[in-house]
Amino acid sequence: MILLAVLFLCFISSYSASVKGHTTGLSLNNDRLYKLTYSTEVIVNQVGESLQDGAGYKLSSNVDVVLVWRNPDGDDDQLIKVTIKDVNVENANQREGEKNIFKGKKVSQIIGKDNLAALQTPVLIHLTRGKVTNYYSYPSEPVGVQNLKRGLASLFQMQLTSGTTNEVDISGNCKVTYQAHQDKVTKIKALDTCKIERPGFTTQNKVLGISSKAVSLTTYKIEDSFVTAVLAEETHAFALNFQRMATGKIISRQKLELKTTAAGPGLMPGKKVDAVVKAVDSKYTSMPLIGQLFQKECKRCPSLSEFWQTKKNQLQPDNLGKAESARSFLDLIHHLRAAKKEEILQILKKEKKEILPQLVDAVTSAQTSDSLDAILEFLNFKSESDVILQERFLYACGFASHPSEELLKALLKTFKSPIGSNDIRETVIIVTGALIRKLCQNEACKAPAVVEAKKLILGGLEKTDKKEDIKMYLLALKNALLPEGIPLLLKYAESDDGPISHLAATALQRYDSSFITNEVKIVMNRIYHQNRKVHEKTVRTTAAAIILKNNPSYIDVKNLLLSIGELPKEMNKYMLSMFQDILRFQSPASKMVRRVLKEMVTHNYDRFSKSGSSSAYTGYVDRSSHSTSTYSLDILYSGSGILRRSNLNIFQYLEDTHLHASQVVIEAQGLEALIAATPDEGEENLDSFAGMSAILFDVQLRPVTFFNGYSDLMAKVLSASGDPVSVVKGLILLTDYSQVIQLQSGLEANVEFQGGLAIDISGAMEFSLWYRESKTRVKNRVAVVVTGDITVDSTFVKAGQEASFETEAGLEFISTVQFSQYPFLVCMQMDKQEAPFRRYVTKYERLSTGKGYVSRKGKEKLFPGSEFPLHQENSDMCKVVFAPQAENSSNGWF
Repeated sequence: MILLAVLFLCFISSYSASVKGHTTGLSLNNDRLYKLTYSTEVIVNQVGESLQDGAGYKLSSNVDVVLVWRNPDGDDDQLIKVTIKDVNVENANQREGEKNIFKGKKVSQIIGKDNLAALQTPVLIHLTRGKVTNYYSYPSEPVGVQNLKRGLASLFQMQLTSGTTNEVDISGNCKVTYQAHQDKVTKIKALDTCKIERPGFTTQNKVLGISSKAVSLTTYKIEDSFVTAVLAEETHAFALNFQRMATGKIISRQKLELKTTAAGPGLMPGKKVDAVVKAVDSKYTSMPLIGQLFQKECKRCPSLSEFWQTKKNQLQPDNLGKAESARSFLDLIHHLRAAKKEEILQILKKEKKEILPQLVDAVTSAQTSDSLDAILEFLNFKSESDVILQERFLYACGFASHPSEELLKALLKTFKSPIGSNDIRETVIIVTGALIRKLCQNEACKAPAVVEAKKLILGGLEKTDKKEDIKMYLLALKNALLPEGIPLLLKYAESDDGPISHLAATALQRYDSSFITNEVKIVMNRIYHQNRKVHEKTVRTTAAAIILKNNPSYIDVKNLLLSIGELPKEMNKYMLSMFQDILRFQSPASKMVRRVLKEMVTHNYDRFSKSGSSSAYTGYVDRSSHSTSTYSLDILYSGSGILRRSNLNIFQYLEDTHLHASQVVIEAQGLEALIAATPDEGEENLDSFAGMSAILFDVQLRPVTFFNGYSDLMAKVLSASGDPVSVVKGLILLTDYSQVIQLQSGLEANVEFQGGLAIDISGAMEFSLWYRESKTRVKNRVAVVVTGDITVDSTFVKAGQEASFETEAGLEFISTVQFSQYPFLVCMQMDKQEAPFRRYVTKYERLSTGKGYVSRKGKEKLFPGSEFPLHQENSDMCKVVFAPQAENSSNGWF
């Protein structure tokens, strides 16, 4: 028994001693010098490409590590000194001859003597239980050099046990997971969790945005509580969501290997690490281990004024349908973002009238404080002389990729101040609605300016009695899509005024399904079935579309189907065509429709044989594994054969989100008197009117009017010019992504993706009593350029890649109606012009002294023009409308 007690005490004593001497991280032996080799390399290329095709560079050196101090009270508290020696810089991929930018240059010439001296100055690292608790260096050293040493120092931070924890290193405060094995430890760093202050922004809409993926894996080989080898690899991949041809990838690697050990200096005495550091060198200062942002100066860069002179010709109005205008637009934004207010104002005040609208687009799209201050000082909203510039500014605000609260405040201030043009006043509040939505999407819904803007729109709808103001606030709400605005929209949807009722219904149509409650559906059913009052066809069909789009019930679908046959003739045909389109396109409501159609009372010849010219059709523009683009064309005619509404939509779908890329609606009413026809029920007293409304990239624009009133109508009919009316024309920043990434090697990466669009949408309505024919035309001309630029910088050498593509396209919709006979003839055409597609990839390596290597590749393809298919009835009708004229075989006189 006594023997067992003695053995137990000996075991406890030895266990306690082992705990005291046990280390949870790396541990250096006393009086030893550890000689290691270190290298870090970075390669930039496209996703899926071989590393040999990338651009990059490699830094290598020897590293000496010694233990300076160990806490007498615990082996896990150590101060080590790390010294970089024998630095070399070379290509990551071997290059021959003049392609090798490092050929014939000494390291001191590449890095710079001062930078090289700073890089080889030792740093002190305080390790506690394997984690870096303090990093000591000289504060006067350049930030870029400091970051390279931080990258090396971070490799000494690790633990020998498995588990997940948070660590602070050069990448920031990050979540890391350790997997420990016998002589190997793997560290996985979740880079998306790293908290580090870096400038950056992204486009709010996912369809136009950038997908990114980041992975970090470090493997430690351990022997005698110290590393024999460390291998770290960090990868960042980027791709444009709607077009995967613009991609980029960064591969950063670090390698640290132990070569030998030798006798080293003895330990310094002391119990406090701060006293020991001061004893080593009083100039050492504790500094953050997190990487610091360094400022880059552009040498030999032209001023904004000089650059503008080289690009202004590409931005002439006649060039807006060309890719070079969109590319120049993106280049100009880069320079504007680095410019001061005074520089921007200078070029605005000096420029000619015809090119100013494009310059206003670019200045507004730059979205900096200086550019906003400059454009607000330049524009005079009290004047009606520069309405075009004011409108271009406002629409550029609406399309802003990452709007700020300051921008919204500026619009609110403008709205409260005197405005010369009523159209501009309306546009200000409509664009305010678009900014509210974007800021709410960015979790800024409770910002003071957003709260104020919400009150302005909702309060305006509640208080105003003016018809024009009601329309203005409804259009703003159609952009803002505020859930709290739904009760007001329901109220106005049931109003006695047809245009207001229709506008409120189309606003509800834009809400997500989660907001279309049973209460909303009850009101929509009431409108469609006219339970309380008579409504125009446009309002009723919009109500039906809302019901069918948002999880319709069995009874909803059945009642809608049963109504076919009891409606005005063209509305019968339109509703029938809508159901047929749902079934053919397999829309979400198709299952419920098929279920209802099993009943004979709803599915019979009488109901499905209704004739007419109105139609609804949906088709695919493009389909791929990750995205889909669709078009839909709805045409509703009055019973007399005159166009009531045409609605052309293009949607882009990506996984669980979508983008309403464009909508062009042409509406007409009160034209029956021209051909002595009888108006449909509920439309007897409508004023003569025709106009166009558009949505572009999820932003509702201010509608434009072709004519309003009988006298205006007759003037247009007699002139019969059919001149196109511009709906929107200008330059739009579609994609805008910028991120600064701190690589764990100490290098800094800048990633920028931008997409520019030059667009011209116009519409025209021709009406000829002589030929008894009417035509509506909607013409879209666009040029798109997307660039993805990735640069990895060390201040003395950089490598990068720019991947870009561009295209020019045109889409025209023509609706021809011949009412010289009954039933009247209708032909609809959607023509896509041939489109060139060009893709470029540029890779480069460049020294700060100016010497560089550049590789360029390009591909070009021409996509043929085509006509989009519509329903078979339309094809048959077009053959009649455009039937070939019979040739007269006689050569004699008639």
